Amino acid sequence: MNYRHAFHAGNHADVLKHTVLLALCEALVAKPAACFALDTHAGRGLYRLDAGEARRTGEAATGVEALFARGTAAALAPYRAAVEACRAQHGAAAYPGSPWLLAHALREQDRIACCELQPDEAAELRRCFAGDARVGVHQRDGYSAIDGLLPPRSGDSRIGRGLVLVDPPYEAQRAEFDPILSALRSGLQRWPQGVFALWYPVKQRATLQPFLRRAAHLPAKSVLVAELMVRPEESALRMNGSGMLLCNPPWRFEQALQRLLPALQDALAPAGGAHRLQWLRQEAS
Repeated sequence: MNYRHAFHAGNHADVLKHTVLLALCEALVAKPAACFALDTHAGRGLYRLDAGEARRTGEAATGVEALFARGTAAALAPYRAAVEACRAQHGAAAYPGSPWLLAHALREQDRIACCELQPDEAAELRRCFAGDARVGVHQRDGYSAIDGLLPPRSGDSRIGRGLVLVDPPYEAQRAEFDPILSALRSGLQRWPQGVFALWYPVKQRATLQPFLRRAAHLPAKSVLVAELMVRPEESALRMNGSGMLLCNPPWRFEQALQRLLPALQDALAPAGGAHRLQWLRQEAS
């Protein structure tokens, strides 16, 4: 695998993914019982936007940097606070990956498992969390980890609540959807009360629609899609937006997204952007 997230850290896709992730964590920690988070494609956990990779693409300029310049809505405050906390610890050019955000948002009683297949990235991830007993780092394939680590346990006790973040690199393009659906189906069968959050790119709507139709039939109580487009879908650019597929989202979570998505659009794509929130399947109330 050739993908390196350092080239894309802090871009518009990261901002969508990380704001939704923090909102999910907020819903989980609202209850006192311990929870568990699995990050299947974790990366290195911490990035620098002044490093050569990030500077080469400049993608953070239309992502996190644009949000800090224009994103003043209350719905964006948890994300802004998390990035500021990361920079207070690691310098003004730091940007937190999803493992860092999970560790920041979750509590002492919670547990986190981060999977990263690339040896150098996994080594950086271990360094990032050295001394944090809550976080386990696994150098392994993230899809297989869903079978290996679910349902989660703490000693002899099963952890009932939590989330699984699936954020693959999509190097295989459309072929990635088959292993994604297989992994989600297996995970939901093994841990039916877990929240499963999948990030996906929006490049060509025609190729995405069959995947979403299949996702609607996953063995989840409900399936919700949240998308942010930063440019028109007919644009010839490679990625015009991205989305989050949420299986078993927390109760009334769509209300948080109804506040978050317009705020993201205003900050990242005030002219020519769009957002979409749609139930693919909704549990009867």
